[in-house]
Amino acid sequence: MQVEILTIGDELLLGQVVDTNSAWMGAMLAKEGFRVQGITSIGDDAKTILDTLGRLMDNVDIVLITGGLGPTNDDITLQTLADFFGSKLVFDASVYADIERMFPGRPNMNALNRDQAMVPKDAIVIHNKVGTAPITWFESEGKVVVSMPGVPAEMKQVMTDEIIPRLKKRFKVPSIQHRHALVHGVGESSLAIQLKEWEGALPSFIKLAYLPQVGLVRLRLTGSLPNKTILTKSLDEAVDKLVPLLGNSLLALEDITPAEVIDRLCKQKKISLSVAESCTGGYIAHLITSQAGSSVYFKGGVVAYDNAVKCDVLNVQEKDLIKSGAVSQTVVEQMARGVRELLHTDVAVATSGIAGPTGGTDEKPVGTVWIAVATSSQVISRLFQFGTFRDRNITRASLEALAMIKEVLDQGDIISSRR
Repeated sequence: MQVEILTIGDELLLGQVVDTNSAWMGAMLAKEGFRVQGITSIGDDAKTILDTLGRLMDNVDIVLITGGLGPTNDDITLQTLADFFGSKLVFDASVYADIERMFPGRPNMNALNRDQAMVPKDAIVIHNKVGTAPITWFESEGKVVVSMPGVPAEMKQVMTDEIIPRLKKRFKVPSIQHRHALVHGVGESSLAIQLKEWEGALPSFIKLAYLPQVGLVRLRLTGSLPNKTILTKSLDEAVDKLVPLLGNSLLALEDITPAEVIDRLCKQKKISLSVAESCTGGYIAHLITSQAGSSVYFKGGVVAYDNAVKCDVLNVQEKDLIKSGAVSQTVVEQMARGVRELLHTDVAVATSGIAGPTGGTDEKPVGTVWIAVATSSQVISRLFQFGTFRDRNITRASLEALAMIKEVLDQGDIISSRR
């Protein structure tokens, strides 16, 4: 079934409000087998709403509208929908009762509150459990139009509890399934070349999407078939063939973040973790602590920007700083060992590099980064050469640091001090 999402509100066009509703709705609908053909945003203008709705209904089966509902004079969606479907607004006592329940103890409801109980006569009214604006469902010539509030909490509640279940009863949808792979250290174009033969052998009912971001590429396989069993088997076989092609660049076979990968591994293996950061300036610690419950395994970190901190706090040898410089293998390895011993953790990661845009030399240009991971039995370190943009370098270094932690944790020979 083809779906169009229509968001209404001048505030969206002016950039005063970011449209998060459409992204959430699109994800939910795709999960349930509905195909979102497009997303349209328009202002609070009756003619524009009428023209847009007419165009959309010519092309799709379902139009889901958010916004333009409320107690103020610019909330014109319901009146416009009534006009579109040749209906009129009538007072709905049950909707008014819902509004009264939202304002207990208020002796007199004002005229604008009462106006919210005016709904199109020919619409099916779905009561709003967390707000005052009613939700209306229209059917015409086998097609469905639903109008919902723009308030995210209200929209999400009614979509989850009412709209999607009703749509699934009303329309027959195919089985749609997704598989994901999170890849690091390989650019989108290089990855596409690497996977060209595998991608070309995919069944016609499975589509591959490349979703790149700084330091990562998310691969999404989407399959659609009436037969769920065959679809599941086909997708699983495609993933089985993909895994060996990705090798160490594969971080996860889920749509999760690198920080979530580390969070799960540390909790599962009962591993404690610490960080020593120079060029990343605490960003690795930020990513780790963005995970709920990370205090179970993450003890803390040291942002050792100044060489004196590297020496005095992390026990980096001054002679090595003088001989090799702060951005060097020997220094970053000492940083990793130093913070691990300082904070008494099973694993520690350290970074030292030139984030830019200044500070580079011919020998060590901007984007040069050393990363090391230390355990009780080993220290591994790697040299990376990123680009010239500071923010991207910090992000990429932090993600590669997390990937190196995963690599060490996957080896499985770390003795946890938390067991």
